[in-house]
Amino acid sequence: MTAAAALTRHRTRRGFAAAGLDGWTLGALLVAGCVAIPIGAVLILATGTGSGIWGHLIDTVLARYVGTTLGLMAGVGAGTLIIGVGTAWLVTNFRFPGRGMFEWSLLLPLAIPSYVIAFVFTDFLEFAGPVQGLLRELGGWTSPRDYWFPEIRSLGGAVVVMSLVLYPYVYLLSRAAFLEQSVGMMEVSRSLGRGPWRSFLTVAVPLARPSIAVGVSLVLMETLNDFGTVDFFAVQTLTLGIFDVWFNLNSVAGAAQIAGVILLFVMVLLAAERFSRRRQRYHGQGGALRRAVPRRLTGFAALLSTLACALPLALGFLLPVGLLSADVVANLELVGGRAFLTSAGNSLLLAALAALVAVLIGLQLAYGVRLSGNRALRSLTRFASLGYAIPGAVLAVGVMIPFGLFDNWIDAQSSRLFGISTGLILSGTGAALVFAYVVRFLALSQGAVESGLERVTPNIDGAARTLGCRPAGVLWRVHVPLLRGSMLTAAILVFVDTMKELPMTVIMRPFNFETLATQVHQFAASEQFAEASPAALAIVLAGILPVIILSRAMRNTVHVDTRAEART
Repeated sequence: MTAAAALTRHRTRRGFAAAGLDGWTLGALLVAGCVAIPIGAVLILATGTGSGIWGHLIDTVLARYVGTTLGLMAGVGAGTLIIGVGTAWLVTNFRFPGRGMFEWSLLLPLAIPSYVIAFVFTDFLEFAGPVQGLLRELGGWTSPRDYWFPEIRSLGGAVVVMSLVLYPYVYLLSRAAFLEQSVGMMEVSRSLGRGPWRSFLTVAVPLARPSIAVGVSLVLMETLNDFGTVDFFAVQTLTLGIFDVWFNLNSVAGAAQIAGVILLFVMVLLAAERFSRRRQRYHGQGGALRRAVPRRLTGFAALLSTLACALPLALGFLLPVGLLSADVVANLELVGGRAFLTSAGNSLLLAALAALVAVLIGLQLAYGVRLSGNRALRSLTRFASLGYAIPGAVLAVGVMIPFGLFDNWIDAQSSRLFGISTGLILSGTGAALVFAYVVRFLALSQGAVESGLERVTPNIDGAARTLGCRPAGVLWRVHVPLLRGSMLTAAILVFVDTMKELPMTVIMRPFNFETLATQVHQFAASEQFAEASPAALAIVLAGILPVIILSRAMRNTVHVDTRAEART
């Protein structure tokens, strides 16, 4: 190395150091920038004017897509609000038969993707299913004209199915908020002449509003992300519109423009959630919090409370799992079939790779922020974490656009220089699919790792550095052993969500490449419900893992209630 080159390198390092940009920070900036590319790609293409299809969409289908999406969001939001808040209030404030089991088991529907419960209920409730078959036998009817039965494949059916699967988001956050409320507030309300239900509506719910709003926002974002249910029920939402415009009209720009509308929905949701809490302050009383001792219910009130908690659990988990298990037992030969084993192997491989990459990137970003505290890095990291709030179909569009441009550029350069066509290098490959999964679920891994790092005092970093450890050594020898639990939790969450992810996989999977999710979708779309059952049950069993993690996280609050009850 020449003296001039050495001097230039030294000045560059000094410039980076002065700006607070060391190697870890630069690496975190690079990773965050790459992850943020799909979001920016959707915004750029959606705001372009060269496609000429936006006017056609406005004149034909956009109003229907928007109206149906709003109707679905309103129905699912109301359904999850009633079920989630109602069951959380019951198990927190009352004692009735089964309450101890319901505290954790009401989370179990989270393990079932909505598209799985959609095809299970369709098979169970359709004209040829056992329910209508029994009705015809009892009533002596022979055709659908002889009696009325609600149509499961409808907007109303989609609302019911998705509400049964998504209410645990509201239940979990509402219960945590109710547990943090002091009994003194409710006693003041009762002393002013308000009964228990009026106190619940005018005191408990307003105090829990921030948590409830976050839970409903998560539900609405999951509703926007859904593809399998709306496709199976033929409910024409904006997400389904992306597939229609892309594959039927062969317009990537039009799909990006519809994706831009969905992004607008997401931003409105986030803004509305923040606006609902403007100028609101919710403070605890400080010191030891005196929680309300759950009141024992008897007679008809106890029976109604048990039924109110048992019904969503039975319809959202027990009945679908029971029907799936019965189908699998009746068709055991399908479990060992080549199609199932191949799809299971593909799902496990993709999920494992996505979990590994997401955890490593999350660790890189969280540690880079911890080292530098750079404001630009924090902002870019938050922007890169928006992937979890954006529907999978939208991110698929955002990934395919820059990957396609890169492939076309490489192919053009190779043809010009060497006369060889390279074809598609990244688009339509497993690597692109894993990248999309990482962008979608990076917030899960980064959040888990970042929360783990926050529990590690900075004094440990300082002590390790005084003993001669460089930042990489501090991370590997100090933080990684301390973060094993957080990293494992992050890996499990990303792994399971990748197993369930459908819209991105349908759009981006390689040709003739099936996963468990796409196999369920393919068989259910062709009315082959028995063939779809093994893959669906495998996804459900994998989904129970994060539910167990959430149940263990709730155990401390449950023990608080138990000790309070023991003292009474």
